[in-house]
Amino acid sequence: MQLTRRGFAKLAAAALPVSNLLAKPNSKFGGVQIGAITYSFRSLSGSAEDTLKYLTDCGISAIELMSNVPEGYAGAPKGPAGGGGGPRGGKRTPEQMEAQKKAAQELVAWRTSVSMDKYKAFRKMYESAGVKIYAFKLPPTLGMSDAEYEYIWNVAAALGANHITMELPTDDKLLQRVADFAAKRKLAIAFHTHGQGGDSAFDKVLAASKYTALNLDVGHYWGVAGKSAVPILEKYHDRIASLHLKDRKAPTSAGAGPNMPWGEGTTPLKDILQTMKKNKYKFPASIEYEYDTPKGSDVVTEVKKCVQFCKTALA
Repeated sequence: MQLTRRGFAKLAAAALPVSNLLAKPNSKFGGVQIGAITYSFRSLSGSAEDTLKYLTDCGISAIELMSNVPEGYAGAPKGPAGGGGGPRGGKRTPEQMEAQKKAAQELVAWRTSVSMDKYKAFRKMYESAGVKIYAFKLPPTLGMSDAEYEYIWNVAAALGANHITMELPTDDKLLQRVADFAAKRKLAIAFHTHGQGGDSAFDKVLAASKYTALNLDVGHYWGVAGKSAVPILEKYHDRIASLHLKDRKAPTSAGAGPNMPWGEGTTPLKDILQTMKKNKYKFPASIEYEYDTPKGSDVVTEVKKCVQFCKTALA
């Protein structure tokens, strides 16, 4: 049987894996890596496959990964229905408290014995689709055993993350413990800020180890403190592992400024992104979708708008 060039090309294309025929996402604009924290999709199905589809649909090529998505994929035991809480958030019954305690024990037992193979498979699935995992969020606590700490750092390494994220510690013992563990594993711990902190707090946590870093939320910094994060980026750029991006209004005498659809708040997001571009900062900036979804829209559509905002701001 003879084949024309066109016929041969069709057969060759048919033989390629579908993943090779689809355009992979690319959310690096002007040299700045725009990513997202998977918390942005918290109101949607949290399966590994669904979350990957949200990301590729939005054109996002790098992420900060919340633990629920890969742990669900790896087979983590599910907790009690409703999270073990009482009716309408009321007081829990003794039976609910016991069920929650048992579920927590089962999760710890699972975490400290599970193979990393599923996490390696998770990484392969995401990277094959064009999505890189740069951060993993499963906050270590003082109550966790060393074995649980090992699990957190093992998962982060298996996923290909270069830092773990958690809230900025207010307990000195917790700060030193996580700082020492990050140094031991040579894989950074980055502290997320909700408006707490400021230079003195930043200096304190960064002094704990060369493996401590900032996961700075520029929206919270503006909405709570009423300050642009540009001077913070310029001062601490070599100790920032990643940013969180959101648009908020400035605080007033009534309290912190609310989250807003991007472009409707007053957070100097364009200045922040242009500062990253101008200075060629290599840390990624994560979209964190927190404003209310407008009527007639949906989460994925709104996150796409945030991606486009960043692309336009970095043009």
